[in-house]
Amino acid sequence: MARRAGLLALLFAIAALLIATLPGIGEVRELFGDARPGWLVALGLLELCSCLSYVAAFKGVFCARLDWRFSYEVGMAEQGTNVLVPAGGLGGLALGAWVLRQGGMAPERIARRSVSFFLLTSIPNFLCAVVFGILLGSGVVASPGPRLLALIFGALATAVVIVVVVLPRGLRRVDPDHDGPLRDDALGVRLRRLARRAAGALAAGVEDTGLLLRRRQPEAILGAIGYMAFDLAALAASFAAFGVAPPFAAFVFAYVIGQLGGLVPLPGGIGGIEGGLIGALAIYGTPLALATAAVLAYRVVQLGLPAILGSVAFLQLRRTLLRNEAPAALCEPADDGLPIFRVPAR
Repeated sequence: MARRAGLLALLFAIAALLIATLPGIGEVRELFGDARPGWLVALGLLELCSCLSYVAAFKGVFCARLDWRFSYEVGMAEQGTNVLVPAGGLGGLALGAWVLRQGGMAPERIARRSVSFFLLTSIPNFLCAVVFGILLGSGVVASPGPRLLALIFGALATAVVIVVVVLPRGLRRVDPDHDGPLRDDALGVRLRRLARRAAGALAAGVEDTGLLLRRRQPEAILGAIGYMAFDLAALAASFAAFGVAPPFAAFVFAYVIGQLGGLVPLPGGIGGIEGGLIGALAIYGTPLALATAAVLAYRVVQLGLPAILGSVAFLQLRRTLLRNEAPAALCEPADDGLPIFRVPAR
């Protein structure tokens, strides 16, 4: 993590050098020179609130009985890992799963709640894609961007939501006791068993998400909303530091589709998210120089803050596990009322 943090700092330094020296981007340099410090401070504070919202969502989803300090250490270490490890956002979930298993939480609960955590923190993004995609695409809200693109993304987001909702019905039909005709194929049996276990975790994770929403679990729901809302507000503060933010609907929609660049398996999505955000904002009417300056400042804070706090949290987490061998054991047995999808060991 220290090596990757050093690499991230080197990339920031190279980017700053390029902005300061490259010809043809004088307007971007002027914007940085005229930036309003107060809004840059607000950018940092809002991004910190987003990080803390992630921690709250983690605690609310995995176990409300978890200690806040332990939840902070795991949640912040996950965010630091997502920035520093090129795994398309899966590195943090893997770290959290390992820590919770070491801490005494049942593997079945970890698997399904990891799915639930991913879904719950993705719901605000998909809902915004659906709502603003339809509003912009249908012309209900005026926008300088292409209406067809908005309609396509809105329709795709709607389709994904429908698939996720109906997913448990299909996955629950998987027979956990059926190994297929090739019982002498040990590798095949293990692979099929792994696939059934994954199917069960996916189905249970989707059901857990519905359960958390029906029970209105405050930490999980408010944390998931705050994780996106504060991050979006941080980007708006970055625009305020350099100029004026774009119209609200186009701004939110461009933010949502621009974040898809983070799916590229690069450390922190570096390159992918910047290109996605700048491109989406430019398509929907933001001047290119303003979009470039605002997004770069926002990304420095969005990457740097979790990298620093996450690395410190990771060191604290190691000491926590040494002092207390089972900080997550108090969450067992589970009290959520859902059946656990088990594959018999044999």
